[in-house]
Amino acid sequence: MNKDLYEMIFKRKSFHLFRNVGNEIITEDELKDIENAFNTFEPLDPSIKVRIKITKDDTTCKRGQEYCILMYSETKENYLQNIGYLGEQLDLYLVSKGIGTLWFGIGKPKKEKTIDNLTYVIMIAIKKIDSPDKFRQDMFKSKRKDLKDIWEGENYTDIANIVRFTPSACNSQPWFVESSKEELRIYRRRKPGRVGIMPLNAVRYYNQIDIGIFLCFLELCLLKNNIEYTKEVLEETDHDALNNLTAVYKLK
Repeated sequence: MNKDLYEMIFKRKSFHLFRNVGNEIITEDELKDIENAFNTFEPLDPSIKVRIKITKDDTTCKRGQEYCILMYSETKENYLQNIGYLGEQLDLYLVSKGIGTLWFGIGKPKKEKTIDNLTYVIMIAIKKIDSPDKFRQDMFKSKRKDLKDIWEGENYTDIANIVRFTPSACNSQPWFVESSKEELRIYRRRKPGRVGIMPLNAVRYYNQIDIGIFLCFLELCLLKNNIEYTKEVLEETDHDALNNLTAVYKLK
């Protein structure tokens, strides 16, 4: 993974509406660059085929964006985590290019719900932003769960205080980490029942994407701190369980 993306963690924000961001446009060369960059990103599972499509009108997203990036995947085990992991690298890369982003979970493609036997998963809405001042200026003012609610143990709390700002669907923040000096054990946790207006099956779906986003943030923090690791991404034994161990990082 490109550790230069780490600095973009502090700058990125979710543009829930693209208003008052200027009239600059994303050029054709920039669109090609986005596709080329995506193909260089490191996946969680290299065996899962993925693809993106950048479109102006083939979506139900109405947030003032210029384009939407539709993400498609094989529907194999951990494909949602894999899309979250890849998509967050794309999110941070776009921010580095002055392009604002929004993970838009409820948006759908109007036409192409499958491409080359790959299934639509989620989209990111994007627009060129005319000033760096319109990105986040102080990430630590964002509302997130307390550290004690997502991190157990007194190890690597400096990293914990960064990764707790990972974006998530409906701000549900479904991650929990058990830490020791030797390893980090990452769980997907959820509250019983609905989260806001989301039914259980949607909570499960988006929270698995969230875990992939979280793992991207976590690995960038480990790289920034020169902490070597090996990882094992696990298959969830029960997608509806309240606690699912999703990954184990062995630290060197």
